[in-house]
Amino acid sequence: MAQYEELTIDQGNDVTITLNLTDTTGAKKNLTNHVATAKLKKNYNSDSSDTTSFTAAIPTPATNGVITLALTNAQTDALKAGRYVYDVEISFVDSDTNTIRERILEGRAQITPSVTK
Repeated sequence: MAQYEELTIDQGNDVTITLNLTDTTGAKKNLTNHVATAKLKKNYNSDSSDTTSFTAAIPTPATNGVITLALTNAQTDALKAGRYVYDVEISFVDSDTNTIRERILEGRAQITPSVTK
């Protein structure tokens, strides 16, 4: 089951979020050969035109269990103030060539309006 976290994002700001993943023993999760993706939508039923994708990176070394999510100031400026939903998934291809996908984080994001633009 994914962790739940509420975020507050200021409209017009650059945003960077660092996730530190651990496995069930508390050790850093090995993210070698994994891909991270993260998206933000106004609601769960929004179509793809209403989706903002985070830049999701797994910095080297992947054995540190770190994922960095980012939105540019242009992306956050384009968002209307209000509540959104988001999630973060990791995936990898196993030895049988099956794509294994895991949702690791989900929640709501509050976009706060900007006066100065």
